[in-house]
Amino acid sequence: MGVSAAAPVVLAADGGGSKTDVLAIGLDGRVLAHERGRGGNPQVAGWPPVREELDRLRAAVLAAASDRTVLLQHVYLAGLDLQEELAEARRRLQHWTALAPLTAENDLFALLRAGTAAKDAVAVVCGTGINAIGVRADGASARFPALGEISGDWGGGSGLGPAALWHAIRAEDGRGPATALREVVTGAFGTATVRAVVEGLHFGRIPREALNDLTPALFAAAEAGDAVAASVVDRQAEEVVVMADVLLRRLDLQSTPLPVVLGGSVLAGRSPRLVAGVVAGLAERAPLARPTWVVEPPVVGAALLALEAAGAPPEALTVARDEVVAALPSR
Repeated sequence: MGVSAAAPVVLAADGGGSKTDVLAIGLDGRVLAHERGRGGNPQVAGWPPVREELDRLRAAVLAAASDRTVLLQHVYLAGLDLQEELAEARRRLQHWTALAPLTAENDLFALLRAGTAAKDAVAVVCGTGINAIGVRADGASARFPALGEISGDWGGGSGLGPAALWHAIRAEDGRGPATALREVVTGAFGTATVRAVVEGLHFGRIPREALNDLTPALFAAAEAGDAVAASVVDRQAEEVVVMADVLLRRLDLQSTPLPVVLGGSVLAGRSPRLVAGVVAGLAERAPLARPTWVVEPPVVGAALLALEAAGAPPEALTVARDEVVAALPSR
């Protein structure tokens, strides 16, 4: 690789359940190269394919910016929830450090920075799953294990989709109240009955991840007045509020005005009922908290964190936010 001390760059990467983005960004905030690939959650895919994809994307980005010196590398991945997982990430990517110092962290930090530069803040991400983090100006932070139902989590597409199916099958067989979710489920999978969907899942003809795709129709049913669907959406709002409130209390920030950054595909969809529930819940439990929806992808935050660590000037951060968004595909 060629070297140009006058034109250094940082590498920023963010990997979630469905995609991974890697960028090379100059200290002026300009994006020099971008590559997108498969999901980067080692909890889901395992480390071998995640590392292979990260290496491939990084190599392509470095080739496109081959005349630049790399100062820092920041990698933010979903699924790095426990200290053991963070240590494993640093071991798996140790070979990167031959080029430049490496920071590897949970992608919640990237989402948080995409939404705010505040030193006291909370972020809740609700996409495929749900997770949250709180940070304080003195460097303290708090989060949850975020390992799914075994660690007390509920929500995101992996909670909402199965909940829609649960209510739909009970409505069909008489154990539960009538609900439009029956039609939501059968319409989504093209079956005559909800039972056919259940059997398809049981025998592996339908992948369980496909239930996540029920989420938009669930929200639509709630907005149309279906009481059962509305109860599921209300439960999701409550989970978001509870996570934020608990982190505020853990960090003793209940009396501090601060942003609660809300991101991930479920929250970014801005379902009116979900938004109203989150806003009302925060107003009741944490009246000084300011709900802040972030629509930019977490890789924007990854880029900003890398640039800040490299000492980029404030104006470069403004440029980078627009540049990164423009560099990304629409989907």
